[in-house]
Amino acid sequence: MSTEATSPYPSGTAEPVLSISDLFISFSTEDGVVEAVKGIGFDVAPGEILAIVGESGSGKSVTSMSVPGLLPKTSKISGLRKVDGVDLGGMPAKQLRKYRGNDVAMIFQEPMTALNPMYTVGWQLRESLRAHQDLAKSAADARAIELLEMVGVPEPKVRFKQYPHQLSGGLRQRVVIAMAIACDPKIIIADEPTTALDVTVQAEILGLLRKLRDTLNTAIVLITHDMGVVADLADRVVVMYNGEIVEQAPVEELFRNPREDYTKRLLAAVPVLGQRPEGRRLLEDGPATASAHTEDAAVEERLKIAEAELQGQVEEGAPALEIKDLVLEFPGRSRQQKIRAVDNVSLHIDRGEILGLVGESGSGKSTVGRCAIRLLKPTSGVVSVAGRDITKLSNKELRPLRRYFSIVFQDPASTLDPKMTIGESIAEPLVLHKVLAGKELTARVTSLLDKVQLSGHYRNRYPHELSGGQRQRVAIARALALDPKLLIADEPTSALDVSVQAKVLDLFLDLQQHLRFACLFISHDLAVVDLLADRVAVMQKGKLVEVGTRDQVLHSPQHDYTKRLLSAAPVADPARQRERREAWEAGRLAPVGD
Repeated sequence: MSTEATSPYPSGTAEPVLSISDLFISFSTEDGVVEAVKGIGFDVAPGEILAIVGESGSGKSVTSMSVPGLLPKTSKISGLRKVDGVDLGGMPAKQLRKYRGNDVAMIFQEPMTALNPMYTVGWQLRESLRAHQDLAKSAADARAIELLEMVGVPEPKVRFKQYPHQLSGGLRQRVVIAMAIACDPKIIIADEPTTALDVTVQAEILGLLRKLRDTLNTAIVLITHDMGVVADLADRVVVMYNGEIVEQAPVEELFRNPREDYTKRLLAAVPVLGQRPEGRRLLEDGPATASAHTEDAAVEERLKIAEAELQGQVEEGAPALEIKDLVLEFPGRSRQQKIRAVDNVSLHIDRGEILGLVGESGSGKSTVGRCAIRLLKPTSGVVSVAGRDITKLSNKELRPLRRYFSIVFQDPASTLDPKMTIGESIAEPLVLHKVLAGKELTARVTSLLDKVQLSGHYRNRYPHELSGGQRQRVAIARALALDPKLLIADEPTSALDVSVQAKVLDLFLDLQQHLRFACLFISHDLAVVDLLADRVAVMQKGKLVEVGTRDQVLHSPQHDYTKRLLSAAPVADPARQRERREAWEAGRLAPVGD
């Protein structure tokens, strides 16, 4: 295991702009001291892009946050953290401020939380500049507009006066990058900068980071769980596990010939577009089949009674979901102006089928998912669940039918009640619909935890005590509590690292094949859709542009927009990704099914 700082460059060719050696980081908690980083070291040269990868809890983000001194007071740090030869370790906060922004800048994962919603984009950029440079207001405004133009924000003078919520996710991320480069830093630390972005916007952001490196010679430390992004952008890769560096190598060498078993497992867990694994399982040691668990007899009998009651509400043999001419409009700034988010969309999902729904941010795919279970009421059109048009039902009439469908959201941390235990959250649908109570309810919760590969003692924990992958398993268990026949899965794995994502996807497929629920799987990750879906639908600007089998849409697409989406999707192979990127930048489409 490598712990000391190493440089890939011959002696004397480049002094490192960032040098970390013998770094230890620990945190004081109620349960004692937690060692997060255990004596690691690496160098980053000027103009180099270094990717740090590893699963959640490996210490990659903690390491990067320690450089500009952004860790909480409960942390204890030792070791060297040199930026351009200056050791920032132990430096007083007042002195450290002059290095933040000037020498070291951060790009955070979620720009909406990094930007203040109370102030315009221009105000925030201007104040960032004036905090580090002696500039008059007018000069700072001019420089802010110049920065917005530099990072490719259209109509920078207009965007300057807008608030963060008025910008798309891609534009917000560009604003955050503009703030990061405002003072020409020597090094930028980018912590999951493309996680929430669709493939085309992601390709543009990666191109922007590459351009900044080439024009400003800025070093970039990239923390990510997306191995396609690593293959596309990185020069060198550091692999971390349990607070230690297990391997570091040039990017092509690491992908071509990984040495450590952990690195091999990490790469094997990455779903690859066009390479659907046999049995659709990413991990050899994936979850045991859900059918191996036997439901409590009394619980099973009560669930059968509840299902029989539901049969009277639905039409036997009808598709699980059928949408015809769906339109949804949101009010605009004036009473006359309306924004059409969904424009005459028609699709269906048969029972036991998985339909993947893909498209860029703002294409309307999540809005369709919410209309499908009446979280949003359409402006016009028909949404039929098992033959019942739910658009015409009152809330009272709809309530019993809600047992037929459920939803899993992208971020379980925001959808699980922090004041309820895991057991209470999973039990809530069963309690609200008066299906189970007492010992039967307890047995059902235990059974659901078992189905999602969590032991029964998790029932008494709270959401904040679980990892992201564990919380997503709880969200799936809660969604399956009433044995729904239709599940809406809205980006359920996009925020998870590759190894946890692989476990959740294997579990999801295992449960779907056993329980045979229909599913609308909404995602911007085309490789994940390729793994899961039976059919695929593609949306652009509120319209459905292509629908067909997985092979037809993802490997022989007919619509230019679908081809463009596939061309923008990064693949976890540096050589192939270089060819795809060059084709994309030249305005050509990369080979489909590559």
